[in-house]
Amino acid sequence: MDAPEQPQLYLITPPTFDLEAFPDQLARVLDAVEIACIRLTLASHDEDEVARAADALREVSHARDVALVITDHVLLAQRLGLDGVHLSDAARSVRAARKTLGADAIVGSFCGTSRHDGMTAGEAGADYVSFGPVGATALGDGTMAEPELFEWWSQMIELPVVAEDGLTPEIVATLTPITDFFGIGDEIWGADDPLAALQGLTAAMG
Repeated sequence: MDAPEQPQLYLITPPTFDLEAFPDQLARVLDAVEIACIRLTLASHDEDEVARAADALREVSHARDVALVITDHVLLAQRLGLDGVHLSDAARSVRAARKTLGADAIVGSFCGTSRHDGMTAGEAGADYVSFGPVGATALGDGTMAEPELFEWWSQMIELPVVAEDGLTPEIVATLTPITDFFGIGDEIWGADDPLAALQGLTAAMG
């Protein structure tokens, strides 16, 4: 019997970063590890700032044939030639984003810990859903996406699922058989060596 395929890696940018330094840091990670997709998630709502960041990261990611999506900015995704959008409002705007961006764009939906929202997002045309936090985080109310959610999803639903927020090597080891992607962000970017931090996490995939 074939071993199950390993989950793929999905990188999430920090909410703020130095435009001079971060693209090189990202390039170093992309050159060393196979990454399926990058999500640009900026705290800023300044369109110029977001556009500059998107341009810089698009250059790095597309040169390496890695997809780049942006959180919530559907029109910017279209205008800047990005690969799609990651929506943070559960399933509410999936249908509208799909209509705006077309069939070829990536449309993902963050659904917190809700199986129902995940299914609704899939029915509305999402390419993937993400659940989280999967581990303890400083923010949030302590509600977590438990392994049982991923187990049920992997058995019942075809749509790819991302596990994100609060990953540790132990959680990675637990979820490896039952998730399609690991969404990795804060876990590595705060480290002195993000690449080493990423490799430490992915080593737990076995």
